[in-house]
Order: sequence, then structure tokens, then C-alpha cells
Amino acid sequence: MRNHRDRIFAYGCWSAIINLFTVSVAVFWLCGATYAADPVRIVAIGDSLTAGYGLPPAQDFPTQLQAALQEKGLNVTVENAGVSGDTTAGGLERIDWAVGDGADFIVLELGANDALRGIAPAVTRANLDQILKKIAEKNIPVFLTGMRAPPNMGKDYAAEFDRIFPELAAKYQTGYYPFFLQDVAAIPELNQSDYIHPNAEGVKIIVDNMLPYVIKFINE
Repeated sequence: MRNHRDRIFAYGCWSAIINLFTVSVAVFWLCGATYAADPVRIVAIGDSLTAGYGLPPAQDFPTQLQAALQEKGLNVTVENAGVSGDTTAGGLERIDWAVGDGADFIVLELGANDALRGIAPAVTRANLDQILKKIAEKNIPVFLTGMRAPPNMGKDYAAEFDRIFPELAAKYQTGYYPFFLQDVAAIPELNQSDYIHPNAEGVKIIVDNMLPYVIKFINE
């Protein structure tokens, strides 16, 4: 009789252990599935071109980029960390809190205001170098968008300014898009009344042009 009770007790213990193991595996699987479903977090850091100055809601660059990436089947969110009027010096000052509690990728768009204000290219280069260095220390991949100096700054200024971006992209091995305003700059119908900031259609062209570069960057 005692042996029978012992067998029942042992069977009950093993059943409890098996059930506990099964529940643990299920919880682990569900947690893993939830984690895998979390969207990739991209933070777009920049000036008014990123912030969406003068644009209707949901027509800014980060929002349009997120929608375009999602249409391609990528599970991503693109957060807007643009500040209108920001220079590379301002970007350097706020880079830590702009990134926040971490990001999977960063899209970096800065430099336009430096050129408009005639800031020495050596200063712009030094600021961007420090920004990229800080991000590299956080082990976050960066997609750098290039900028070009306006023609009225002169050939010497433009030559020194324009080569900042490809050279830093090579130095830090970032993703790279040569000119943020490609096919949009100086085209009246694609810009707002100030002829500096793209309108919604201009932003769409920017996103369409840049999209293959961003997708390749994320996949690699």
C-alpha cells in the first residue's frame, strides 16, 4: 500500500515538474516572439529639414520615411529629433539626449545652417567628427546625409565644405547619401515660399531618392 502511495506521489511530482517546464518554455517562447516583433527604432537627428519646418502634420521627413520603409515591409519606427535652426554645434551639444535611451540606427542630417551662416568648414567638420565619434562610442550605426554649400558662398568655401561629408562617412564607415536635397534644391514648385525648405512633395522626392540607400544600410 505504501509503495503504491509512493508511486502516486512520485508520479505527481514528475507531472508537476513537466507542467512547470512546459509553462516555462511557453513563457520563454512568448517573450521571444514579443521581442522579435518589436520595431527597429531609427532616430532622425537634424535641423529644420528633419524637423519639418512649415509642413502640415505627418508630412515631415521622418514620418514620410517611416511610411515608405513600412510599405517595403520593414518593421520600423522613425523618431523625429530635428530642431529648426540647429547647426552642427547645436547638434553636438544635444546629441546625448537626442539619442535618448538608445536607438537601433541614427539618420544624421546637419550642416545646412552652418553653410547658410558662413561658418568655417573646419568648424563644421570638427563638430560632425565629434558627433560621429560619440555615436560610434554607443555602437549605433549611422546613416549620414550629405549637404552642399550654396553657390553664393564661393568656390573655395564650397569645395572645402562639400568634401566634409564623404570624408567623414569613409572615416566612420557610415551609411551615406551624398546630398539630402538632391532633385529638390532650387526648384520652386518643390519648396515653400522661402525657397529653402521643401514642401510636402519635395520631401516625398527626398524620401523616394534616399529610400534604396536607407534600405541597403538597414539590411547590411
